[in-house]
Amino acid sequence: MTPAGDEWIVGRDREMTLLARLVDELAAGGSESLVVTGGPGAGKSVLLDATARTARRAGVRVLRCRGSEGESELAFAGLHQLLRPVLDLADGLSPRQRTALLGVFGLDDGTEPASDPMLTALGALTLLSDAAERGPVLLIVDDAHWMDLGTLDVLAFVARRLEGEPVTLVLAARDTDVPPQFAREIRQLTVEPLDQTSAALLLDHQPQPPAGRARSHVLEQAAGVPLALVELARAVGRDPANAEEGTLPLTARLEAIFAADLPELPKETRQLLLLAAAAESAELAVILSAAGDTASPDDWLPAERAGLVRIDDDHIRFRHPLIRSAVYQAAGYAERRTAHRALAGVLVADPDRRAWHHAAAVSGVDEQAARGLEDSAARAQRRGGYAAAATALERAARLSPDPAVRARRLVRAATMAMYAGHPRWVGEISARVATVTDDPALLAEAALRAGWALAVTTQFAGSLGFLLPVAEAAVEANPVLALDALSTAATPAYNSGAPEHREKIIALVERVPPQEDEAGRMWALAACDPVRHRRRALDLLADVRSDPRTPSAAGDGTDLPLSRLVVSGGAAWVLDETAEAVRLLGAALEHLRRSPTAGANATVAQALALALYESGAWAECRGALDEAYRTAAEAGLENVAVGSPLLRATLLALRGETEAARTAVQRAVHGIDLPHCLSLQVRAHYALGAAALADGDHAAAYDRFRAVYTQEPEPAPLHFHASDYYLADLAAAAVRTGRTEDARSVLDAARRRLARGEMSPRLDAIVHRAAALLAEPDDAERHFERALADPAGDQWPFERAQVRLDYAEWLRRRRRAVAARPLLGAALHVFERLGAHPWTERARAELRAAGVTPGAGPQTSLDALAELTAQQVQIARLAATGLTNREIGERIFLSPRTVGFHLYRIFPKLGITSRGQLRDALADLPE
Repeated sequence: MTPAGDEWIVGRDREMTLLARLVDELAAGGSESLVVTGGPGAGKSVLLDATARTARRAGVRVLRCRGSEGESELAFAGLHQLLRPVLDLADGLSPRQRTALLGVFGLDDGTEPASDPMLTALGALTLLSDAAERGPVLLIVDDAHWMDLGTLDVLAFVARRLEGEPVTLVLAARDTDVPPQFAREIRQLTVEPLDQTSAALLLDHQPQPPAGRARSHVLEQAAGVPLALVELARAVGRDPANAEEGTLPLTARLEAIFAADLPELPKETRQLLLLAAAAESAELAVILSAAGDTASPDDWLPAERAGLVRIDDDHIRFRHPLIRSAVYQAAGYAERRTAHRALAGVLVADPDRRAWHHAAAVSGVDEQAARGLEDSAARAQRRGGYAAAATALERAARLSPDPAVRARRLVRAATMAMYAGHPRWVGEISARVATVTDDPALLAEAALRAGWALAVTTQFAGSLGFLLPVAEAAVEANPVLALDALSTAATPAYNSGAPEHREKIIALVERVPPQEDEAGRMWALAACDPVRHRRRALDLLADVRSDPRTPSAAGDGTDLPLSRLVVSGGAAWVLDETAEAVRLLGAALEHLRRSPTAGANATVAQALALALYESGAWAECRGALDEAYRTAAEAGLENVAVGSPLLRATLLALRGETEAARTAVQRAVHGIDLPHCLSLQVRAHYALGAAALADGDHAAAYDRFRAVYTQEPEPAPLHFHASDYYLADLAAAAVRTGRTEDARSVLDAARRRLARGEMSPRLDAIVHRAAALLAEPDDAERHFERALADPAGDQWPFERAQVRLDYAEWLRRRRRAVAARPLLGAALHVFERLGAHPWTERARAELRAAGVTPGAGPQTSLDALAELTAQQVQIARLAATGLTNREIGERIFLSPRTVGFHLYRIFPKLGITSRGQLRDALADLPE
């Protein structure tokens, strides 16, 4: 039993110790986020209250907010509640951040365009950082399962960027309804039911502890839930016969217990309680205004004496959310409608809440109420509250008497949910459109939304089931829509790898007549068969290059439409036009960072990361992966939330951090149906194969690389595009394990298949490297020479360095050490630059065997790069250009304090003491 202020907390010593330690670390300048989960009545709120008291005693400022079921539709209601005590600091924010943050609260002048969600979140983070300048800050968020989505997205953004800030977030939610933004990464504390001893002790501390059979019955039915123990003990105290009643579902039983107090209360008190329950507002004045002449402030007294509510500073709070639920459910339908009507009548100055109460007061459909919610959605959209807009439009659709209008509002709701980055919700809304309309245009738009929703998860077949029928139906009637649907479908088709879908897309693309914008055709051709359709896709990509709006290598000319930038960059990556992909996708990502739908950048950031990885910009790749994963985890984009950690695992493996790589793969693919996500499956095999190679376990490496091809007499690639890039690694492992015949069968089959189209210079070099490793001695050299012949191969430095290393080993074993030395020197330079330590050591050993004593290697810039995180490299580069901490923070969505925290760590790693030395210290780092 733990003392906590003026009360005792029973059976929670472990939880209280952990929370007290969290406060101690915060008071000392540390920061960590924590999610407290547990069932209803488990005591989460009690623990949060105790933590708040502990923090205040330690001199920590506490900011709190609490989700409420009735306000879950109001955009950023919880965030406003949390930040209201520190909004006076908003004047210190940059103009863009201040406008975005105040705009979502309706505190701007109403003339600005829609708020950028990323800027809103960054404004909240910076505001909290500024508040922490005066002392540590503890954020306590209760009942997060009822919090509005806009607030949850901002809190998730903040929670992932608190490093270096004396700010800690403690968030509580029901264990069955943890917001998906907090379901991964952030540490969780589960509040379990009390054990028998603690439950009995809690009963003993009640004013009228039950005894005998009643006590046993209470302990059994409460099942260790503290709230149930307390309330059942009260019920038995009022009427011992309660202990003999049959068992009910726990929540229903507790609600019945809470409602048992209501009949004894005066009519006026019950009316006030119902208004408060309907309003879910803490403002006493609003409730009394709605009650009018039928009640007075004195009528609250019976409810306070019964322990149902507490009134402080003109605010009313129910002792527990279940009490509010009990009050509301105990009222009749007509009584609830009357309460909502009264509230709508007094909330004239709050049109959003007024609209929701008006909607709750009507019976059946009501176009006026629906229009009120539609207007509320428009206001929410203007402020960047896309989730709130979707919720309002969804409810407006249910109230719409005209089926056509209902369908239109549902489609708009799905669009808003898509902008909010909640794919499963998009799918649910889109599915309802078909039940209310047969309008082909609305059905097609809903299918596009549903297809997008499934495409960004891993349900690729389901996505294509929506998109392909739309495309087929629109080929002649609406070719622009058809090409749009096919372009969207090409992404899940690529990721799934299933041939039937890709063939269907290609067949439909061939039927679409030429359009003014052919970017969708280019992506569909490249994504579905980049070898057979390489020439046509390259010709279309050349048209993009020639467009004066396309960004140049110098970074200018970025007026190309965003959709064209994205699909052109994706096509360039698939076609191994890697430098072009980096340029186009980088420009697209910059565009997305400035847009109100910045949360949609996860897919683009991951594609950019892949291109950066292949181009040898591994430090920048890690930065893009960080951004991709954070956004995907916050938005529920499952494909990226899995794919990004797999690429990170590959980088770890190539750096020699093999255990970390294997752990990362295991975590990434947990719960994922890999046989239906073949691109992810192949990438997982490669990451594990690279880890085995780094460890020198060539047998395990061979098994992993062989797994990306079938075991048929004519081995086929597991994934039509990704598998072939690992042919050379398969051959290298085969040579060291005596499995060359099996590897030759795979290579020969691949060469026959690839001969049907046109290979990229990159793929051609990989095939020749594999052929050289598996060839007879007299035939190997020509393949090595072919693998190195095309200067374009320098675009992929790691792969070219591997060819040089293999060729040099072959030369040295034939006593041609002089010829091997320059190849080894060039390979060593690349491996050192990339931090590929296992390959670096292998190249050094070969140099020594060739009669050269390699130098110690770079010990300043390159070693420093290896020590810096991807984010620190990004910060160092930006600081070297002369940007201030605040300007850097706005670029990469961190607070100025966090930027300063990282620079404090960067300087000693680089051996410098000031910002002015950064440019020279970074001079040798790869661009």
